[in-house]
Amino acid sequence: MERSQPGPADRHTVTLLTRAGCHLCARAAEELSALREELGFTLVTTDVDELAAAGDTALRAQYGDLLPVVLLNGTEHSYWEVDSAQLRRDLGH
Repeated sequence: MERSQPGPADRHTVTLLTRAGCHLCARAAEELSALREELGFTLVTTDVDELAAAGDTALRAQYGDLLPVVLLNGTEHSYWEVDSAQLRRDLGH
């Protein structure tokens, strides 16, 4: 399932790849939600297991052992935890 937070089209997009029952994923989601308000990016959460159940297994195959994974504008930014300092730098803050 994919959830988007509303925002201008010109903002950066941070995607959190996650799965149900993952405590590290829940912690990353909380941290990214707080950072979203501070840094002004669009946050999308994608459950790789839900996508796989719907027939799209690519993300689970690529990142399944690394979850949670943070993508910045579609490119891998960090995994297992949010690198908030690097995210701030990459977003120009």
